[in-house]
This record gives sequence, structure tokens and C-alpha cells, in this order.
Amino acid sequence: MRHEAQVLICPSCQREHDLDLDLDRCRTCGSSRLICRLGEVECRSCGAVRPARVADARPSSLVGAGAPGLSEEVEAALGRLFGRHPAR
Repeated sequence: MRHEAQVLICPSCQREHDLDLDLDRCRTCGSSRLICRLGEVECRSCGAVRPARVADARPSSLVGAGAPGLSEEVEAALGRLFGRHPAR
């Protein structure tokens, strides 16, 4: 994770550039192996769980301008699956 946004980095790049990537760290063990799901951040190294910060705090460079949030993405996917149009 970087600035509370989940990012994918190939393992070899992470090993080579770990200090240069400015990744978020676990507050308990210092690991950068974090995942974010359902409003929580979990450390894959030690298992510590904490609430995620508000999504609006992420830098705009990590989130596309006007990009839909998770609920909008789920609504759109369900609409495609069931032939429904999202409410506007």
C-alpha cells in the first residue's frame, strides 16, 4: 500500500527498490506487506489489523480524477451482470 491505496509491485522490484518505493508500513512490525479490504488494513507479516483512513485522503496522483469508488464499481458490475442501469 502507498498513501492508503493498494498498489501492485512485482516481488523482484520490491526487493530491489523497497526503500525507494515510499510504501506504507505496519505500525506494529514495520512490514510493507499490507492489504486493504472492507475498510481495514491488515499486515500480511504479523496479522495486525487497523481501520483504513478515509479514502479521500489519498493523493490525487494515485486515484484517477473522477474515478468511481468501490460502491459505484460494484453497482456498475451488478448492473452489467443483471442488465440493470445504475440509479442516477
